[in-house]
Amino acid sequence: MSLNDTVSAERPHIAFFGMRNAGKSSLVNAVTGQQLAVVSDVKGTTTDPVRKAMELLPIGPVVIIDTPGLDDEGELGELRVQKAREILAKTDIAVLVVDAKEGLSVLDKELLGLFKERGLPYCAAYNKADLLGERRELGADSLYVSAKTGEGVTALKEKLGAFAGKAGNERRIVADLLGPGDLVVLVTPIDAAAPKGRMILPQQQTMRDILDAHCAFVTCQTGELAATLKMLAKKPRIVITDSQAFEKVAEVTPPDILLTSFSILFARYKGSLPTLVQGAVQLSKLKDGDPVLISEGCTHHRQCGDIGTVKLPGWIETYTGVKPRYTFTSGGEFPESPEGYKLVVHCGGCMLNEAEMKSRVARAKKAGVPIVNYGVAIAQMHGILRRSLEAFPDILELLA
Repeated sequence: MSLNDTVSAERPHIAFFGMRNAGKSSLVNAVTGQQLAVVSDVKGTTTDPVRKAMELLPIGPVVIIDTPGLDDEGELGELRVQKAREILAKTDIAVLVVDAKEGLSVLDKELLGLFKERGLPYCAAYNKADLLGERRELGADSLYVSAKTGEGVTALKEKLGAFAGKAGNERRIVADLLGPGDLVVLVTPIDAAAPKGRMILPQQQTMRDILDAHCAFVTCQTGELAATLKMLAKKPRIVITDSQAFEKVAEVTPPDILLTSFSILFARYKGSLPTLVQGAVQLSKLKDGDPVLISEGCTHHRQCGDIGTVKLPGWIETYTGVKPRYTFTSGGEFPESPEGYKLVVHCGGCMLNEAEMKSRVARAKKAGVPIVNYGVAIAQMHGILRRSLEAFPDILELLA
């Protein structure tokens, strides 16, 4: 992957929802100018969410999602509806596609309520407008469209572009901690789980953010950090490490150099660091047999020494002196409500967009379950969480 590519987790996720046969797939195809979704007069043609990362003018890089109809029937239909609702957790901008002849259904109204409850920017697109005789006036959040004739499609794209522009902000991974010309040291261990021939996503994104700030970085593995620091003519502003190497890196990094991890930076970047820092306190309160959920946002082949299923349980048991009961999930398996767990330990979420990561954190909070991510948990268990938060004084106050 090129450093110039916009990864899916950083693209606005625009999802199309609605009843079967409202013309969601036809409208998706009209908006994208591609045959992205299969179209048919038969209800329920879209059986699973269809995702496509693409460039969409006037917005730019986006992920378009076409969802199954919310009125699907039968046992299989219920599963499809569940999948459609799960997409809400990933959605940045929602489009409710309504059959203009039929008007809003009860399910449509429920969905609009969910959009508002979640604070999602949305637009109700009244499709099949070409079949209408008389038209009633619509609100500012609605418009008439026709996937068949193209009426209103440009206006819909412009509305989506306006939403995306408002949603865009100047969130930075690390650049806001740097001044022009600052030097950063990145510690990136290359282990068996590392992708051959390339850096993992958080490392790539951090590198790009440093370059965008007109700063420089030096990259090394854990064992070379001491020698790297000695050979540098200029003192680094900050050392950023992979969480697994936190303890060793902390031993080598002088106290007058800021230290943090990729995982902590991305938790801040996606807006959940305060909650995760508070969740770290729960680690010391665990008891034998307590249920703990360890969850990863992506799916990958488990290897010997896997951080989620092997290293983290080992560190937790060494730190607490107890043996909890673990449940492991990955990809989209995060429960709708993690009620019953004493703690959720989540990965850094680099493959999840901000909306989904915030949704998972919110679900844990709603269930009254503390949640912490890998980087924050590892720093806490190795006694260096306070040190790793020195770059963020407002967050550090939560440990007071």
